[in-house]
Amino acid sequence: MRKRLFSIVQYIIFLGGGIFLVWWQLKSMTAGDKTEFYHALTNANYWLIIPIITMSLASHLSRSMRWKLLMEPLGYSPRLKNVFAVTMVGYLVNSAIPRLGEIIKCTFLARYEKLKTDKLVGTIIVERTFDVLCYIVFIAITVLIQIDTIGGMVSSKLKIITSSTGFPLWAKILIFCAIFIMLLLFIKFLFKKFPGNRIIFKINNFLKGILEGFRSIRNLKHRKAFILHTLFIWLMYLLQIYVGFSAMEGTIHLSLKAACSVLTLATLAMIATPGGIGSFPFFVMQTLVVYSIPASLGKAFGWLIWGVSTGIVIIAGLLALLLLPYLNRKKYEISSVDTGENL
Repeated sequence: MRKRLFSIVQYIIFLGGGIFLVWWQLKSMTAGDKTEFYHALTNANYWLIIPIITMSLASHLSRSMRWKLLMEPLGYSPRLKNVFAVTMVGYLVNSAIPRLGEIIKCTFLARYEKLKTDKLVGTIIVERTFDVLCYIVFIAITVLIQIDTIGGMVSSKLKIITSSTGFPLWAKILIFCAIFIMLLLFIKFLFKKFPGNRIIFKINNFLKGILEGFRSIRNLKHRKAFILHTLFIWLMYLLQIYVGFSAMEGTIHLSLKAACSVLTLATLAMIATPGGIGSFPFFVMQTLVVYSIPASLGKAFGWLIWGVSTGIVIIAGLLALLLLPYLNRKKYEISSVDTGENL
């Protein structure tokens, strides 16, 4: 009885947190942002938004399946419905607090599938590292296929970055690497000097779990499937923008190359602010200006794509919070019978 009451209270807290995130997203928008957002939505071709939603959900499902592949070398075989549900919850939390969603989804999956959180965090680090490498490759391809169009824009942006503090880019990279190495050496010294310290002991065990998760990439049983899922995810991201061009009259003529440029900057925007709020439409506008799209139209298109993507995350994330206890209720009932907790 106590366990059920605790689950209900915990469920209410998390559901309330999800609703709070929805309110926070809307509250963070300025009056001008809301006006442009609603204008973009009211003038869009809604029939084309349907395939965008479908592709978005397909990419999230594929990402869940790819994460599941990373768990196999650890001996974990969680149910796909749970992996997909916690993935959407993670996206929901990330829309307010970046990277916290990764910890939340590992914690949720560990709870419902009886797994170890630290090892799951290791697989997330592997996944994110791989995604960063893919993003760098995608940027390079985007620049190469239209060097004349966006080469000047990239060059000017780099000049702004390097001149902002008076240091060239290579010097900033060297300083960052030096600080990072010094930090690692200091941590190593603490671990050797105080091996019996309780906090250091826990951190050491946690890092070992992460390392074990990291090693899972070398022992993948289905490497081709992992690569195919990665390609499919990025293809879905790209096609969402390309199909989205046809949803607005002023952008219908834009090509797949333009979609590559928008995706490059839009991905950066998702990192710049929580859920890409504010920065996403701005970055999209800046990109489309290069293709002779008026700033107002470019920003409206950015709000349209951001609104659809964010709406999917909010709705699917809240539904996942609602369904997770229901999807796992039989498992908990069986567990309670086996342990005698329902007596």
